[in-house]
Amino acid sequence: MFLSWLINSVSLLILAYILKGFYVESFAAALVASLVLGVINTFIRPFFLLLTLPINILTLGLFTFVVNAIMLKIMSAVVSGIEIDGWGTAVLAAILLSVISGLLNSLR
Repeated sequence: MFLSWLINSVSLLILAYILKGFYVESFAAALVASLVLGVINTFIRPFFLLLTLPINILTLGLFTFVVNAIMLKIMSAVVSGIEIDGWGTAVLAAILLSVISGLLNSLR
């Protein structure tokens, strides 16, 4: 679990380096953001996925990226040191975060 937390934190730092409009102040902010994002994804995300199930079915699951962007925006509102400039950046960040985390998790 610690390794997964660390991988998600590194993924956020990589994302901040790659994507303009996504800012992470420090590694400590990335650690806190990763922890908060984990809590949000555990408790809030399932509710959002259930609410958006009809749209998700119509878009063949692609609307999940929008739900993930909402989770990122909530996380950035809660954690100081993380900023996401707009919704387009949040959606792109959600897609890239999935890819980066997947690649890093495949290395362990």
